[in-house]
Amino acid sequence: MAGLLRGELDRYDSKSRTLGPYLGGISAGGVDFSKDREWVAYASFPDSTLWRCKADGSDKLQLSYPPLQAVSPRWSPDGKEIAFDAIQPGKPARIYLVSADGGAPHELMPGVNESQSRYDPVWSPDGGSIAFGGQGGDPDSAIHVLDLKTGHVSTLPGSKGLFHPRWSPDGCYIAAQAPHALGLRLFDFKTQEWSVLTNRGVAAFPSRSHEGRYLYFLGAVTGPGVYRIRIPGGKVEQVLDLKGFQMTGYWGLWMGLTPDDSPLLLKDIGTQDIVSMDFHAP
Repeated sequence: MAGLLRGELDRYDSKSRTLGPYLGGISAGGVDFSKDREWVAYASFPDSTLWRCKADGSDKLQLSYPPLQAVSPRWSPDGKEIAFDAIQPGKPARIYLVSADGGAPHELMPGVNESQSRYDPVWSPDGGSIAFGGQGGDPDSAIHVLDLKTGHVSTLPGSKGLFHPRWSPDGCYIAAQAPHALGLRLFDFKTQEWSVLTNRGVAAFPSRSHEGRYLYFLGAVTGPGVYRIRIPGGKVEQVLDLKGFQMTGYWGLWMGLTPDDSPLLLKDIGTQDIVSMDFHAP
């Protein structure tokens, strides 16, 4: 059996309550927008190559090359650089920076804890730090913060087992996925303590709204769907029912947000073909 892995980037229109192709329905995930909303970065699927283009799809530029497999790009607040995690065969995941104008990506924290995987970098609002976590399901994962000026790496207290950090636009909070993606937690920099945002089932691919009031996520609270919860505390609301919607992506599924907080999903449009061959021995 042979198959073709391919996705279609879809955007949910809340007015018509329909999903439709976005950016021409490109096969890509990890979509992130520059602060001025003029540029887009994404990781193509299934080859996981990093690209950037204008919001209308023009001025496309490739930013990474094999053997790097780029996954989660994030624009710097000033729009000059893109941080991303990437995997090379046989090596733990690492975090890289690349200029939005192109050039060779360079690894952050080379030579530090070589066995540790680093995923999902997110910028602080002032652009001076990058938060990251470990692999989902790893009990030794934690939320770390790299000071880009000094190179110092700190660990948020009480963050063991957490991953996929998300920094609030005002810099006051970091949200993260609970162990095994079973819920979401919120770290308050003022109190230096974590609180429970939700424990209601799986909560994957958290994405903060662009004004910071909500955290969106893929979940299965009352069924498969896109949900959101108000920050710092509020009830869980379903935004989109995904029953029957087949997703795909580097991790098998993915979700993001446009600048107007419309959910983005990667629909599975791949194919599988059964191939038969006749074999004649010499």
